[in-house]
This record gives sequence, C-alpha cells and structure tokens, in this order.
Amino acid sequence: MEKPKILFVNQEIYPYVRESQMSKMGRYLPQGIQECGKEIRTFMPKFGTINERRNQLHEVIRLSGMNLIINDSDHPLIIKVASIQAARMQIYFIDNEEYFHKKNMFHDKNGKFYEDNDEKAVFFARGVIETIKKLSWTPDIIHCNGWFTSLVPLYIKKIFKDSPIFANTKIITSLFSDSFEGKFNKTFVDKLKFDNFSSKDIQPYGEFAFQDLMQAAVDHSDGLVLTAKSGSMTPSILKMVKASHKPVLSYPGDETYVEGINKFYEKFLSNDK
Repeated sequence: MEKPKILFVNQEIYPYVRESQMSKMGRYLPQGIQECGKEIRTFMPKFGTINERRNQLHEVIRLSGMNLIINDSDHPLIIKVASIQAARMQIYFIDNEEYFHKKNMFHDKNGKFYEDNDEKAVFFARGVIETIKKLSWTPDIIHCNGWFTSLVPLYIKKIFKDSPIFANTKIITSLFSDSFEGKFNKTFVDKLKFDNFSSKDIQPYGEFAFQDLMQAAVDHSDGLVLTAKSGSMTPSILKMVKASHKPVLSYPGDETYVEGINKFYEKFLSNDK
C-alpha cells in the first residue's frame, strides 16, 4: 500500500534558524510523522542568516534553473538541500540571491520590515509549488507553518486548483501568534493580479497586514492546528478560527503534538478514500 504523502512548508526549522517553538516543530514534526509511516518532503526559505558551509547545503542542479516571473520581472529559482542525518530527513531550501541574501530574516538591523517581504513570500510559495510539480510528487496533505507560508493555501486553491498534482490535496495550517508590525508593500495587490488572481480573490484581505494574511490562510485551508492553549493565542486569530467552521485541532501539548497531529491527518486521509 502506498504511503500517504505529507508536504511540510515551514517558515523556520531548527537548527538552521534560532530555536523557538515554531522552529522546533519544523524540525521534529516531520521526523515524527515520517516515523509514523508517512512519506514526507520538507521546505523552508534559505534565509541569509543560514550558514551554508556549516550546515552543508548544496544546490540541486536538476531542480534549479527555473525563472519565476514576479511583477513582470524574472527571478531565478535556486533549490538547495541539506540533511539531518539523525532524522534521516532532507530539507529543501528555496533560494534566490536577490530575495534571500540579507543577513536578517524579515527586518533590517533597525527593526524595519523589509520592503520586499511581499515578493519574497510570493517567491517562496511559488517556488515550493513549482518544485513539487517538477518532482512529480503528489502530496495528500500540505501542512503550512508560520505566517511566511500563508500564501501557499491561497495559491493552491485559486491559481493551481486545476493542477492534477494538487487536485485532491488537503491543506492544513498551524496557527502561531508570531505577528509582525507593518504590512506588505502597497503594490502587493497589483502583483497578485499579475499572477492571475481576480479582484474577488484578494479584496477580502485589505492591505495584507498580519491579520489579513492569517485570514487568507484560514479561508483557504481545510484544517487548522492551534499551537498553544486558547488563552495564549491571539484573540483575533481565535475569532477567525471559530468563524471558519473548519476542523480544528486544539493544542495537543508539547509532548504529544506529533501523535495528535498524525491523528488529525488521518481524518483528512480517510475522507479521500
């Protein structure tokens, strides 16, 4: 019997970025799910903070070389990979010299939100999707973690909904309270329209500040995972989750989240049979 395929799209994975709840889940959840008998692929951005030599990243030539057009400009897609030997797990990194050369992730040294974070998020989402298509690897579930991945559900459900690779894919989003101050570039809506989103697709999300991105992710996901007890989650996120009427996995706890999330997956996998 073919193993269920789970695609993890992560904003952060330890030890490539600092240790946090999000980065530790990015590291240990895929390993745990793989040990539960599922086939996995794991992606994250190749932030400029990541030391390629120390972490032994190398380019995957057969997957690199594609150009992604964003706002009528070509941007080369570079795919790199590293292995976590103890977990027998590979991590794919989405890279581009223009977007991911900065020495900080989302803010400059003065704490200012980078002007190109909007294009960077688009590049990451589309880079993951195009790489999965190139691999001809059909995920049963895509699990997104972190606000930087929030455009993936929108692209899958609106732009790539007719792609055979994603026709039956379910999307699960883990919700964190890792908000950011500011909003995406004021031209971001025009950039989405260049990618063939309609005004109806994007009008509900205003200026694409943090809450707007979370709302877009919630609206285009099939299931939601809370990463903390309700009392610790941002109230506005809890409100949109409740209003969505989507299946929700309440915080399963630090020691049992792999088991809890694996059981949550099974609900969606059994619906496909």
